[in-house]
Amino acid sequence: MEDILKAAGRIYSENFPPETWFERAIFYSWYCGIHDCAFCYMSSKPAQKCAIRRTESIIAEVILCKLLGWKIGFISGGVGALEKDKFLQLLKAIHPIVGKVWLNVGALDLENLKEYAPYAEGVVASVETINSVLHSKLCPSKPIEPYEKMLQNALKLGLKTGMTIIIGLGEEEQDYPLLKEFIKKNRISKIHFYSLNPQKGTPFEKAKPPTKEEQGWWIANTRVDFPTIDIQAGIWADRVNRVGYLLLAGANSISKFPATRKFGSKEANEIEKQSANAGRVFLGSLTKPPVLSLGDLLGCVDEKIKDNVEASLKKYLTRIKPQKPLNKSSV
Repeated sequence: MEDILKAAGRIYSENFPPETWFERAIFYSWYCGIHDCAFCYMSSKPAQKCAIRRTESIIAEVILCKLLGWKIGFISGGVGALEKDKFLQLLKAIHPIVGKVWLNVGALDLENLKEYAPYAEGVVASVETINSVLHSKLCPSKPIEPYEKMLQNALKLGLKTGMTIIIGLGEEEQDYPLLKEFIKKNRISKIHFYSLNPQKGTPFEKAKPPTKEEQGWWIANTRVDFPTIDIQAGIWADRVNRVGYLLLAGANSISKFPATRKFGSKEANEIEKQSANAGRVFLGSLTKPPVLSLGDLLGCVDEKIKDNVEASLKKYLTRIKPQKPLNKSSV
């Protein structure tokens, strides 16, 4: 492991500046029409009525990310949660603020891809595990084939392609060649390596999460084989002590940390400290509230919903204890 870590670190430094950052996934719903992925907390709960977030709240969260220097990992929501036309309107509302974004909303067909393409940087396939036997068992209603078709169609439209993998579902090192081939075949330019977060009521409730070495092994090998791929390491609040290790293994950035709830916490400070110890400059901040200057950002918001967006943003800023209150005179 020491040799692969050194190789991964060297290759990273040859292809990227010594920087890292936090990426936040923006969710528009907490409902999924599939509802049977064995590791997901939603699979442990009764089927619920589709719950969609207000557009104003989503836009406020996007503005918060912009203010704090957080990048948006992707826009996501449960499969079947949001109608095509409404999702398109959401993308149009977000675009003036942050530009094109990654989409992680299930296996999109070519027609949908064409409509979303002007507002999308790329599409993410929620593969989760590359082992076909495991995948059919753990994600029975989410086969890989439609995702591969989506990725190939995306490439034809000039979009980038990404994927997610959850370490700890039962994959083994011998499965790595399958991942390597999938990346090559679908020209994956961004990969999210998450670590299993056992959820109560699921088959993984009592499972042991993967160690930092196990998560780092997949990251390091991917970095060595794909020097310029964008690798994101998913961590949780109880795993911030592995941030430095995963960065040294070749990850570009981190995600999954509950950044608003834990803003300025000891865990947030530890992330920034470990990033520095790994030789990376942390872009943005998980600990320092923004100096508010929102004129340009709120100026991009539709006048019909601007007041509601501002109200939602006030709530976010209250959670992270802004340096001064948000008021009309500051925008």
